[in-house]
Amino acid sequence: MPELPEMENYKIHLSQMIAGKTITDVQVNREKSINVNPELFKRTVLNQKITTINRRGKHLLFHLQNGQVLLLHLMLGGWMFYGQEADKPKRTIQVQLSFGNEHLYFIGLRLGYLHLYSQQEAEEKLSHLGPEPLNSSFTLEEFIKRIGSKHGRLKTTLLDQEFISGIGNCYSAEICFDAEILPTKDIDDINPPSRSQLFQSMKKILQVAIQNGGYMENPIFKGDKKTGGFNPLCQVYDREGEKCRRCGATIKMETISSRKTFYCPVCQK
Repeated sequence: MPELPEMENYKIHLSQMIAGKTITDVQVNREKSINVNPELFKRTVLNQKITTINRRGKHLLFHLQNGQVLLLHLMLGGWMFYGQEADKPKRTIQVQLSFGNEHLYFIGLRLGYLHLYSQQEAEEKLSHLGPEPLNSSFTLEEFIKRIGSKHGRLKTTLLDQEFISGIGNCYSAEICFDAEILPTKDIDDINPPSRSQLFQSMKKILQVAIQNGGYMENPIFKGDKKTGGFNPLCQVYDREGEKCRRCGATIKMETISSRKTFYCPVCQK
C-alpha cells in the first residue's frame, strides 16, 4: 500500500504535470470507486481547472477551481499513471481524467477510491488523522508526549493513523530498524533515549524515502526513473531470510496485528 513517501512523490510529480490544467474529459469505469452518481461526478469535475494538489497522510487532495475536492486514497494495489493513450499501462482503469491528449489513469482502485467532496467535507473526512510526521511543528516534545500516552507493541502504534499519519507497513519496519528497536517491543519498555532516537529515525527515513521516490515501483509516467528508488535501500522490509546489512544476521518476519513485520533479531533490541 502506498504510504506517505509514495503519496508525496505523486504530489510532487502531479503538481508539475497537471496543476493549473483543465480537465477536458472524465471517464468512470467503476462506480464503486467514486461516491456520487457518475453523471453528477462528471458534471462537477468536467472543465474544471486543478488549482493545487495537497497530501494528507496517505491521501491526495485535488483542489478544483469550483471549490470542490477530489479525495484520493489508493489503498492496497492502487496506483496512478499520467501520459498519452499510447503509453497507457495494460491494466484495468477505474477512473480517467483527461487533459487534452494526456490522461491521468487511476488503476487498481478495488479497495481505494476517488471521492468528490466540498472543502469542508474533505476536511471532516480527514479530521481523525494524527499529525504529519515531517511538519516542522511536529517536534520531539510533541512526539514524546503522544507516545507517552500509548501502550502495547510499537509496530501497532506506528501503524495507527490517529497517532501519526502516513506511516504503514514498510516504513514502520525501516524506522524501527534505523532506531535499532524491535517493532515487537512494548512501548512501556522503550527508554527515553530510544524514544528520542525513534523520532529522529522517523524523520530521517521518511525524508530519504521521498528523496528516492518511495519503494513502490510502478512508474508515474513514461521514462520515470525516480519512482521506486527507495526499494533497493530497504534494510529489512520484504527481506526475510536475507542477511542484515548492518550485522550479518538473518532478517526475520513475524506477523503482528495481521501484518508482516520484518526485523533483525540481533541488532534491534
